[in-house]
Amino acid sequence: MHSESAQAPRLEKAVAYVKSQTSVAPEVGLVLGSGLGGYADTLGDRVVLPFAQVPGMPVSRVVGHAGNLVLGTVASGALRVAAMQGRVHLYEGHPVADVVFGVRLMIALGAKTILVTNAAGGISEGMVAGDLMLLEDHLNMTAQSPLTGTNESALGVRFPDMTRAYDPALGALADEVAAAQGFKLLRGVYAGMLGPQYETPAEVRMLRTLGAHAVGMSTVLETIAARHMGARVLGFSCITNVAAGLSKETLNHAEVTDTAERVKGRFMALLEGVLVGIAAGRGVAA
Repeated sequence: MHSESAQAPRLEKAVAYVKSQTSVAPEVGLVLGSGLGGYADTLGDRVVLPFAQVPGMPVSRVVGHAGNLVLGTVASGALRVAAMQGRVHLYEGHPVADVVFGVRLMIALGAKTILVTNAAGGISEGMVAGDLMLLEDHLNMTAQSPLTGTNESALGVRFPDMTRAYDPALGALADEVAAAQGFKLLRGVYAGMLGPQYETPAEVRMLRTLGAHAVGMSTVLETIAARHMGARVLGFSCITNVAAGLSKETLNHAEVTDTAERVKGRFMALLEGVLVGIAAGRGVAA
């Protein structure tokens, strides 16, 4: 298991390897969750690096996660990006340092903004499979943090502020993009659970009482690590199912991947629109 105090040397090795493979220094990093990995295939001038080839990079074993770091451009070359096709999760048995390593690597390579995506269960009344939700805030229900242990000042401060974990100006840009594309982007609080089991109906009621609108098994630890390193974060959930106890359906991963596949065109267009906006200088905090 990697200790948090060993992250800087580990990151340096990974950065050196990536830089030996491509001259692309990303301005934005993307974490592409279930069903969205294909977006990385649309990048211009792309270089594909399997996670297994990047020193220190953990490898995902979840169906639907290709496991590549892809570097390239969008907006006709105007914006340089790095994209993770898939991620690793706590429920796979990975230590927290591994769960956030990819995000830390993209920031160490130069990314000042992280776009994180996930598949989630809908908790709010009226949510249906296929809805897209902008993350306004989160609940870390994993009982873990990537910042536990000795703080590494080269990465960030000991006590980072999480008041605006998800950047409001980038959120406003996302709203504008969705409106221009003809749909309403939901907004809400994402609850990150350990998993891998889906939540019980009682747990869903608890999360709703606590103020959550959607629930999943990723994202919160990545966001904490990104904010610790000073990056801005924009988060999206694809509501792939209604959470336990809110419908008569039995929950299964096939439903998650099927719904993600059904709406990936809209989701990918949203990502593209946001990235084009960033390339044009929009979404900058006032």
